[in-house]
Amino acid sequence: MGGPRRASLRRGVPAALAVAGVLILAACGGGGTADDGAAANGGAGGLPSEITVMAIKDETGAVAFTGLSTLKGIDLAVEQINNEKFLGDTKLVVENRDPAGKAQTAASMVTAAIQDQKYAAILGPVASDQAAAASPIAERGKMPIVYTQSGSEGVVIGEYTFRATPPMTSYYPVISDYIKSKNIKSLGIVYNTSLPTLKEVAEKVLPSIGEQVGYEVTASVAVQMTTQDFSAPISQVLKTKPDAVALLLVGGQNPTGMRQLRQAGFDGPVLGNTAAGAGNLKPAGEDGAGMAWPTDFHPDQPGESSRKFVELYKAKYGEEPLNYAAEGYDSVWWLARAVKEAGGASRDAIKKGLDAVAAQGFDGAMGKITFEGRDMRLTGTVVEWNGTEEVLAGSAS
Repeated sequence: MGGPRRASLRRGVPAALAVAGVLILAACGGGGTADDGAAANGGAGGLPSEITVMAIKDETGAVAFTGLSTLKGIDLAVEQINNEKFLGDTKLVVENRDPAGKAQTAASMVTAAIQDQKYAAILGPVASDQAAAASPIAERGKMPIVYTQSGSEGVVIGEYTFRATPPMTSYYPVISDYIKSKNIKSLGIVYNTSLPTLKEVAEKVLPSIGEQVGYEVTASVAVQMTTQDFSAPISQVLKTKPDAVALLLVGGQNPTGMRQLRQAGFDGPVLGNTAAGAGNLKPAGEDGAGMAWPTDFHPDQPGESSRKFVELYKAKYGEEPLNYAAEGYDSVWWLARAVKEAGGASRDAIKKGLDAVAAQGFDGAMGKITFEGRDMRLTGTVVEWNGTEEVLAGSAS
């Protein structure tokens, strides 16, 4: 794409509701700061009539399936917050920018948001490389930015960076009981080294789990984002005769990898990651059966707040939510709670409010949410592809 694209996040929202997208602080008179706008516009509790936030979420490119689902959760949260008058007469408004998978584009969008005083906060990109490029800019510009996904190190780096998704590395160990139930004593790994999160899971998390539950990593082979044929790395791994294989791939790589793994004669259990979800394994059909992975959300998980979210989502979209939608929903509610807690919509007030809400935790779409500093934490659950759909495979007690 040639540059940032403005996109209203009002998809599926009736015009009569006047529901907008992500939180953007609308400055009064076009020339004031975020603080000036809040004071001039009035609104309940000293809040402005509108709060505007820039959302930077991929709608095209390799992780578009993540960004598009996240935007659905964002839209739902904004609609609910505005309709229920959670912030009184103040409305949340969202503008989306599509970085199209490019870290430099995402960084430029953050810079533009900082320079435009109407933006009170940013909902950051979903890809770790984009987030790692954006965070230092947001930190220097004192712009609160809340990420979903973006699970690698170098994202939550200071006072203004927050993450509304537990890093995959923090909940991936929930798969330990599943591994023990399959009596896995040896594991071969094929992983996409282009994404820092998957690289960390492959090189650090899975070997660490092996030390705890008693399996050996027999081979670990890296592939790239552009890799489409996995037959050679799969052959290299299968020569070591592992009990199980971990395929840590992205989006459409997953069905290809699973088909080639089964065609190579391996019929054992396969460990994956959340990028195998969102329907990405459907093209593999029965060849995909037997892949399991940890996730931070599944629509069948228990808990009142999770059930309420699923009901609202299904009523609005006519489908079950993916984990990315739950993350987007919770990120907006975290911001809304921050505004209410702080009693203000300046960038500094929102930053302080986000810290205050993190200290308390809250029940959200993903369940009981706690934080480690400015980083979300959840127990997580394990899902498995049975050949036709994702089903719960187990979770920590």
